[in-house]
Amino acid sequence: MRTKSEIRSWRKKRIRKKIRGDSVRPRLSVFRSASHIYAQIIDDDQHKTLLSVSSLSTEVKTEEASGGKSEVAKKVGVLVARKCLEHDIKKVVFDRNGFVYHGRIKALAEAAREAGLEF
Repeated sequence: MRTKSEIRSWRKKRIRKKIRGDSVRPRLSVFRSASHIYAQIIDDDQHKTLLSVSSLSTEVKTEEASGGKSEVAKKVGVLVARKCLEHDIKKVVFDRNGFVYHGRIKALAEAAREAGLEF
């Protein structure tokens, strides 16, 4: 019997074969745990994380979190887009990291798009 994590890792490998971040369009990688969500902007050419935001960030934690995990994911999406625009990053490649584009992943992506980030 295959576990959920095995299936996700196969899906992740399949996705990562097709997408790659560079200095012009870095990769926006999203990870979701049971209680938190994390987003990183990664330059795969230099093998560096340019910036990262999570639901544990002080900017997200200080705001009142009402509405559950999807609302927190939206706040993370807006914050990552704001930080990208501060670093003159306007276009990114979205990496859902093997997760289904639904729920918190979708909320983060749509909030980042509305805040000015282009996928």
